[in-house]
Amino acid sequence: MEARWLLPDLEEPTSNEFWFGCARGELLVQACGACGKWRMPPRPMCPYCRSTEVTWVPTSGRGRIWSFIVSHPPLLPAFAEKAPYNAIIVELEEDPTIRFAGNLVTSAEGEINEIDPSTIEIGEPVRVVFAQIDDVSLPRWVRA
Repeated sequence: MEARWLLPDLEEPTSNEFWFGCARGELLVQACGACGKWRMPPRPMCPYCRSTEVTWVPTSGRGRIWSFIVSHPPLLPAFAEKAPYNAIIVELEEDPTIRFAGNLVTSAEGEINEIDPSTIEIGEPVRVVFAQIDDVSLPRWVRA
């Protein structure tokens, strides 16, 4: 039996706009409709002013590698055959306090284990690409 990727629930109301944006090729960030502060991950209430007003803001999709790890077995079954692979944290160019998790790849269709981990550098500029897995467009990152 083939292992399945762990994919997000596209109907979850707090984050569904993020996933709809990814499907259109846009990296969106949730913002408070009252105070305007950006937040990631999406949540139903602003941690700054406690408003429940929400807007979604398109970003440039550019950032820098803030941190990374290399995952080795044992892992969840869906990822075991890909190990070792990188997992990176990207700080967004527009606001370095907004961070996304993903993988560094050579293209949207690239494998999560195709980059030699010894070549990954903290501070390296990257840009978002979207990998289609089943009905989900997952943000991944390529070197800028």
